Amino acid sequence: MSPPPPLIPDDTTIQVGLIGAGIQQSRSPRIHMDEAASLGLNYRYLLLDLDLKHEGAAALPQLLEQAERAGFAGVNVTYPCKQLVVPLLDQVSEQARRLNAVNTVVFKNGKREGHNTDWWGFAESFRRELPDASLARVVLVGAGGAGAAVAYAALQLGAKTVLIHDSDPARVAALLARLGPLFPGSCVLKGGELAADLRTADGLIHATPVGMAKSPGLAVPAASIQPPLWVADVVYFPLETQLLALARARGCRVLQGGGMAVLQAARALALFTGRTPDLQRMLARFPHQGPVSS
Repeated sequence: MSPPPPLIPDDTTIQVGLIGAGIQQSRSPRIHMDEAASLGLNYRYLLLDLDLKHEGAAALPQLLEQAERAGFAGVNVTYPCKQLVVPLLDQVSEQARRLNAVNTVVFKNGKREGHNTDWWGFAESFRRELPDASLARVVLVGAGGAGAAVAYAALQLGAKTVLIHDSDPARVAALLARLGPLFPGSCVLKGGELAADLRTADGLIHATPVGMAKSPGLAVPAASIQPPLWVADVVYFPLETQLLALARARGCRVLQGGGMAVLQAARALALFTGRTPDLQRMLARFPHQGPVSS
């Protein structure tokens, strides 16, 4: 695995990056740079991989400071940094504050501004692909940073009941405490037995790393994936996860993670550059954008 490129100041280029662990296969550089090129921008997107730092996640403050000093317009942050980065910021948007999760940091006027574009990316993808799907009763599997964003998105879209499942009870409790007061007209509850919850649900949102290329498998009982359940996955590498392939084969409506990935990137690109990306162009381009070289 090659080390990340050096942080080189360049007055002619808009320079941004991604901070996270195990990100060498990320599609973010291609998503951002292809659209930036279409907008006529000189744009450089670097991978700042915590796996290449012996300190691991403890290197986050150092990488953030290096990027800011190097004149970056900002950085995206991903696992395991979405919560860790919040105390390192000067300002946090309302949505990011509500979620206590940031995936986009903008360096502006000597300040670090934190934003969360994940929730909007999922909500907009859902509106486009499953516009008439019932949100009366939704099961969410995964209560981490991505889970918090998609739960918030589902509730913003009008979900009546959201049942939250996670292997860590503390994460479930924290998300319930955070989201419940924000949506008093909805029920945000700790899930019970997963198979039983899925039998009475209208939809499933999967927001754990299970199903990624490096973590294949299913995070839910296979027998529980049956119509009329719709199934949404936030994993986008591979685009067709084992969960979605199973759901599709059984006749369930599905939502791939690629739409969320592209649309959250589009919102981040707009924050970094002040330009308006072409969403349709970005979505059409995505299936052909492979991972970056390692």
